[in-house]
Amino acid sequence: MTSSTEPVTATGTPEPPDPLARELLQSVVDVARAIFDAEAGSVCLLDEAAGELVFQAVSGRGEESLVGRRFAAGSGIAGWVAASGEPMVVDDLAANATFDRAFAESTAYVPNSLMAAPLVHGTRVLGVLEVLDPAPQARSSLPELDLLALFARQAAAALRVIAERTPAPVAPADRSAALSLLADLEDLLRSQP
Repeated sequence: MTSSTEPVTATGTPEPPDPLARELLQSVVDVARAIFDAEAGSVCLLDEAAGELVFQAVSGRGEESLVGRRFAAGSGIAGWVAASGEPMVVDDLAANATFDRAFAESTAYVPNSLMAAPLVHGTRVLGVLEVLDPAPQARSSLPELDLLALFARQAAAALRVIAERTPAPVAPADRSAALSLLADLEDLLRSQP
């Protein structure tokens, strides 16, 4: 695993993403939740130095309390996806040994099913995109998981471009271009059979 795209402070803790990255991540999770008709969705970025995944954007159940919350990078399904770099669908979380039920209970929302895909740029895992309790038809086939993985790869690429920029203020044209890219991606994903 590799570190997230977050800058690191002198104490070694990651700083939150810049406003454009935060807006992009929230948009990604909102669109993923809508596409898969899910109860909730989240993007967690990897903080390798701390060995943790950090909730950066949440949509639906838990959105008011989870942003900024951390958990062990090797924990649960999100941890498995981050470590393996492979997407995963679980239709029955109660029967899955990898699912961290105690952590889910601590968030006040225990899903029954989920889909998760790594945010990968090249060979780097930047984090994990999850949709919780997606509609049954959205998780019933391999093409749907491929669609989530494609969406996660596009989000990771956009996030990586933002992170590699010089720390100059975000120009309105840059913000507009990033949001336009995300809107085009949403249109593409919605047009998939």
